[in-house]
Formats: sequence, C-alpha cells, structure tokens
Amino acid sequence: MVVDQEILAVLREIPDPELPISIVDLGLVEDITIEGDDQQDIHVLLLPTFIGCPALDMIAKDVQSKVAELAMVSTCKVTWIFDPPWSVERISDAGRTQLMEHGVTVPSCGTSVDTSRETIPLMTSAIPCPYCGSQETRLDSPYGPTRCRSIYFCDACRNQFEHMKPVKQSD
Repeated sequence: MVVDQEILAVLREIPDPELPISIVDLGLVEDITIEGDDQQDIHVLLLPTFIGCPALDMIAKDVQSKVAELAMVSTCKVTWIFDPPWSVERISDAGRTQLMEHGVTVPSCGTSVDTSRETIPLMTSAIPCPYCGSQETRLDSPYGPTRCRSIYFCDACRNQFEHMKPVKQSD
C-alpha cells in the first residue's frame, strides 16, 4: 500500500522547471488523495504560482509519470486548483535557502502587498543581496523572466538577482 509520505518523497524529487526548487518546497502541493486497495488511484491537487505559468503542463506530466512509477499505483491524476491561491508564504524554509543560493530572494512571511496606494518608483530597497548581503539594492525591472519574479540590482557587488514577487491574496 502506498502512503502519503512515499508520494511526497517522489514529489520532492520533481523540480520546478523555472526555479532551482522542488514543487513541494515551492508550496505547489495542496493535497494528495489515495483510493483503492491493491492497485491505488492517486489524485494530486496542485496550486500554480500564477494561472498563466507556462510550466503547468510540464509539472503535471512529471507528477503523473513519477508517481505512476511507484509500486501499487494504478493511476495518477493531477488537478490544478486556484483556491486557496498560492503565495510566497507557502515556500518552505529549505526552499527559501535553495532559492537564495541561486540568486533569488523571497519576501518575508507575512509581507503583504498594498495595492490601494499610489505606486511610486522604488529606487532603493531593504531586500538584501543574496550574493553579498548588502541592502544597497534597487528594483531594476518589475518584470523578470516569469510573472512571479522581478529583477533587482545590487550597487555594492554590482550583481543582478531575482526576487519572488509577493502575491496579494484576495479576501
């Protein structure tokens, strides 16, 4: 009989195609359902970082194929859900460390985005550089390689780095 922990172990081995982190540490796995006795049917519920993420099909195929390789598994179905919405607060501590080691920073837990105020250009920031630790950083571009990341620049070590965007959860 397959148990949740075996499935989670397999899911921890599946990297996000765009980030150096597993889909478990990124916080994409919402729920795992196991049905059946001899040959089990597995249903994995995943949360996308953004609805339009181009990696969704690739992640779903990886989950289906890797989980289906487990002994006793008959089928694996993956469903993308949008409630609760994914946020950076779902990223594990290990995942935050992995991202920082690869030059991607993540907002602190509890950080919220206030969209009711007028937007002002951000010239300096308290986001420390993942390379040198300096807080002499600035927003270089709010548009990074994907919709969930922006680009910052460190004036101290002169490196660019990516920062995971905080996602405001709707009430």
